[in-house]
Amino acid sequence: MTAEDRRRIAEGLAAGLTYAEIARRLGRSRSTITREIARNGGPHGYRAARAQHATSWRARRRKRAPHADVSHPIDNRDVRTAREFEEQFVSMMIETGMAPMTARVFAALFISEAGSLTSAELVQHLHVSPATISHAIKWLTQREMVTRQREARRMRYFVDVDVWYHTWATSARAMTIWADTTRHGAGIFGTDTPTGDRLHTTSQFFELLGHDMGQAAEHWRQALSMRRQR
Repeated sequence: MTAEDRRRIAEGLAAGLTYAEIARRLGRSRSTITREIARNGGPHGYRAARAQHATSWRARRRKRAPHADVSHPIDNRDVRTAREFEEQFVSMMIETGMAPMTARVFAALFISEAGSLTSAELVQHLHVSPATISHAIKWLTQREMVTRQREARRMRYFVDVDVWYHTWATSARAMTIWADTTRHGAGIFGTDTPTGDRLHTTSQFFELLGHDMGQAAEHWRQALSMRRQR
């Protein structure tokens, strides 16, 4: 696949075309287009220049080690270092409130080369059952941290490049719900009562926090959009 092909794939995705339509326009099979997008960031994270660079890099690695697994570093020391960082990444997420297995699944996806893995690859990597993977993925997709897409008879999961925008925006919406509910409670009890005053103060806190979080998320979205246009 050429750099021009990849540019047209990126344009097709941006225009909302289906994989089948993109394949027809390029004179390629749908399975070829599906594999190309899946290996290079998924439907929301695919970038032509990045895909071209990644493909060239994988080709160079195959020449150096024809039987190596391109999803992981070749050198044993690099494998060990990557594993150590993955464990550190998992520990950080657990410490900040994520369930252990959910953290392991997310870390495996996030650190993978393409930011995507199939259910079978996750099972093999984490040595757990498909049901365990499915449970963790359900939690992650509900919070827009992971997207999924069926490829023939298997399911592939993606960490979108906008993952932190989505999760932060979700948190900001949660702050709004807290603010609205506690404000309503303050009106019921009256701000001249201890309960009402406590609820009123709480609503002010979450209203300010939600506003600031919303602004921060929008600032990041604009910054990311500008970076993509370069």
